[in-house]
Amino acid sequence: MKRKITRFILYIFIALTVISNVFLFANFKFNNTFTLKNNMLILGITVLLFIYYIRLNKNPQYAHAIVNTEKKDKDQNSNEFFTKPKTTFKDVAGLEGVKDELIEVIDFINNPEKYKKMGARIPKGILFYGPPGTGKTLLASAVAGETKSTFFSVSGSEFVEKYVGVGAKRVRDLFEKARKEAPSVIFIDEVDAIGAKRHLDSNNEKDQTLNQLLVELDGFNANQTVVVIAATNRLDLLDEALLRPGRFDRHMYISNPNVKDREKILKVHTKNKPLDPGINITDLARKTHGMSGAHLSNIANEAAIIAVRENKRMITVSHFEQAIERIVAGLEIKNPTILYKEKEVVSYHEAGHALIGKILNTDMVQKVSIVPRGHALGYVIHMPQDDRYILTKEELCNKIMVMLGGRAAEELVFKHLSTGAKDDLKKVTEIAMQMVCDYGMSNLGFIHNEPNMIHSLSDSINQEINKIIDECYKITYDYLSEYRDELEKISIALLEKEALNKTELDELLDDFLSAPGLRNKEKELEASLT
Repeated sequence: MKRKITRFILYIFIALTVISNVFLFANFKFNNTFTLKNNMLILGITVLLFIYYIRLNKNPQYAHAIVNTEKKDKDQNSNEFFTKPKTTFKDVAGLEGVKDELIEVIDFINNPEKYKKMGARIPKGILFYGPPGTGKTLLASAVAGETKSTFFSVSGSEFVEKYVGVGAKRVRDLFEKARKEAPSVIFIDEVDAIGAKRHLDSNNEKDQTLNQLLVELDGFNANQTVVVIAATNRLDLLDEALLRPGRFDRHMYISNPNVKDREKILKVHTKNKPLDPGINITDLARKTHGMSGAHLSNIANEAAIIAVRENKRMITVSHFEQAIERIVAGLEIKNPTILYKEKEVVSYHEAGHALIGKILNTDMVQKVSIVPRGHALGYVIHMPQDDRYILTKEELCNKIMVMLGGRAAEELVFKHLSTGAKDDLKKVTEIAMQMVCDYGMSNLGFIHNEPNMIHSLSDSINQEINKIIDECYKITYDYLSEYRDELEKISIALLEKEALNKTELDELLDDFLSAPGLRNKEKELEASLT
């Protein structure tokens, strides 16, 4: 509308300008200054209107909005796009085997000539896979730091767009800049976001992005030192074309750290913290079985926060134990509104777990508590004394019995079944399912069942799972019946103190576990399970 009005007024002034000039020249009144001034004024207004009209044309009011589907280009020399990390392998605790494998890649980047003389080429791609929080990103940064290479760090989700061609263009731009900055390291985190298996019903844009990534991995110039490192938690989701040699030549499993690695990681995360001289890092490493490097970093930080909250100058063992509880069991619920009857049920439930754990001597019982944390009204912290990678059928059954100890104690004392055993039953079913379907520890034979076999044998599998659980439950119930006095002791102590640590639990039970009768029962148990 504004342009139409401006155009109409502009036409009027153009006409006035023409008429006034014709009138002026026709009458030869050049000496008439008043008429000349009027002509100049009309001409000036006409020029201004014309300029204004041109600007309106350049920015039309009703033009369709243009959607910007591409990120703003970043300066190639800008530190926002790439970095030169100072992280080295000295900053990476543990993972010695993985670091040994990466040293070859680092040596190739630093001394390429000796490899080229032998006709060797640098591995085009390295794929890190494993649980989250195990240090995959840190390792990639350390590779760039060791070689003083340019480090391009991106996430797989950054390439995913709903506009066709945008993701592929971003992949091309990334690899083009990496080649210009060679030697360089490209790190693609969560690569499964763009590298998932392709299907007939998959998204075209994601397929194009993956195709472009495959082309770029294949199309490296042999003279350019560019290493691609990708990380994922789900190796099973990746497309086969992405995993083949020539694209990702090396697949490295980054597992949760063992006890020695956990000790090294804890030393790294506590080196700048004021620790009490009584703290033993080795003991802390044993208490954090199965935890990742991210968990250990969080525990060290939580311990420091708790020490500050208590106005302490040093971090003590108690602070670390509270931090471990917070990570394992969740946040403590302040001023819980729990009926005494429910509290009593919880105390027997947790006492059943702890007592069966002591009788079977499966894992070290670190703490028993009926203080609500997270969704749990009580909990028992079990920590294995050693890292175990192979478990026997008897040991798996022992784990099942420890988990069933809570329900068995409730039935023994209160003659009822409650909802408090929900999580226990879930874990018990998972272990029994693995025994039947994965480990060949049932009457179905020494087979590993695939999903289609599980579907066809579902009735037989359910029967075997129930058989294992029922046998374990019967043995657990019998143990608690025989040692009911000890069960009562633990429950009463929990109602009094709300929590018992390992030392207090051992003092409470004395040395009844060393009785000859118990040792004979363990032998009978092993024989019956076999």
